[in-house]
Amino acid sequence: MLCSYCPHSLSQRPILIAHFSKFQVPNRPCTFSLARSSRIFQPIPKLTKKKWKFSCFRHEGFSPENPKSEYIEHFLSEELVQPEFKKPSAGKRDWKSSLREAADAVSGAVGSRWTVPWTAETILQVMLLWVAAFWFIGSWMIPFAAHVSGFSKESLTFRGQALFSLVTDVTEGLAGIAILHRCLSRFHPLPSDWFKFSMRGKWLFDVMVGCLMFPVVNRLSQFNLSLLPIMPSTPVTLSSVEQTILARDPVAMALYAIVVSVCAPVWEEIVFRGFLLPSLTKYMPVWCAILVSSVAFALAHFNVQRMLPLIFLGMVMGVIFARSRNLLPSMLLHSLWNGFVFLDLMR
Repeated sequence: MLCSYCPHSLSQRPILIAHFSKFQVPNRPCTFSLARSSRIFQPIPKLTKKKWKFSCFRHEGFSPENPKSEYIEHFLSEELVQPEFKKPSAGKRDWKSSLREAADAVSGAVGSRWTVPWTAETILQVMLLWVAAFWFIGSWMIPFAAHVSGFSKESLTFRGQALFSLVTDVTEGLAGIAILHRCLSRFHPLPSDWFKFSMRGKWLFDVMVGCLMFPVVNRLSQFNLSLLPIMPSTPVTLSSVEQTILARDPVAMALYAIVVSVCAPVWEEIVFRGFLLPSLTKYMPVWCAILVSSVAFALAHFNVQRMLPLIFLGMVMGVIFARSRNLLPSMLLHSLWNGFVFLDLMR
């Protein structure tokens, strides 16, 4: 490697590092010199021991009194650049930690996961059997039994139709409970927080807050109808409940009130909040299980024009159930909503 030209020594011939072995090097480690005080190389003061600066040019801008080397500039630039690379990673860590804290807060608000002894196969089995039983009983079994008895639903009075609806709903509910008992019997005894009914606990405030969500559910119902309006060609027909309300038959209205405010909330909450929601927490977070079970709850009503309000209502009832681990609060809120709709139809 070529070092430099030294004008007053060695007849201006290039000095190679290999030629240094011809000269006697003093024992002092900091200075190496030739005749006429020509500096061949010199260590940089105030740097690490392994960093050396070789110099022989007189215009290289280096002096012992004011050491300014490209090595120093290199080190300074490294010192200044390193924090800049660390800042984005620190920001990412802060963002991730904030997101994790928010997720922990949501998880703490809705409660922890359930201990689920069965697998996805059992979950799917129960839900498919429940849907099949619901359809078979309502569409075939009860109408066939009525036909064998010598009457049809269309020929019944308002009170007879209300009683027919009550018998159908009770039969469907009992069939759902029988399916749950049969499919889950091999997992008994179940943990204590499964299918719990209790008057204890501070859940009354949650139910009151849920009731404040009823106007939101009503708004969502109107919005859903604006998105998916009823086709003009679709014939407008009144349900048996609406016909009974128009007739102002008190016995029929009382029977329908039992159906919509007692039977339906009990059966539906046992299946969707009591079984489906906790079972899903084996495979997903609680908040996600609340959402999925709410979508299933809305789909089970077979009404596209009511999907959004039913999903939202299912989420509210799911949160209340997850916080209390008690089916009674969600049943009460469900019953209050159905009663609110029933009273609204009576106006």
